[in-house]
Amino acid sequence: MAAQTEPICILDNDRSVRRSFEQLLDSDGLTAKSFQDEEDFLAYARSHTVAVAVLDMRIPGTSGLEVQARLNEISPHTKVIIASGSQTAAIRAAAMQGGAFAFVSKPFDDEVFLSLVRRALRAAA
Repeated sequence: MAAQTEPICILDNDRSVRRSFEQLLDSDGLTAKSFQDEEDFLAYARSHTVAVAVLDMRIPGTSGLEVQARLNEISPHTKVIIASGSQTAAIRAAAMQGGAFAFVSKPFDDEVFLSLVRRALRAAA
């Protein structure tokens, strides 16, 4: 796999979850940049290349699906992984219909998640 040039972006309002994602990605030699606010994340996406973004489904005032739709307008080539603690067929279907690269249920297996991120990075290259 080619060297990662841009960080994997993480959007989650829970600081401990963001830290966990960062530590997990770091343990695999990947760089992460995390955001707690969707407007900060979208502003970053407007001015930087975002190859892969991990979006929490539940974000105060919005949802991961709404952020995904806005991100698709800004950066249609970004590979999006939706992470949700609420695994329902309808949420999964909506995420995939919205163009998500993958959907993971929290809690998830670390190796499965890292494999998804690596696949998304390859697809984004």
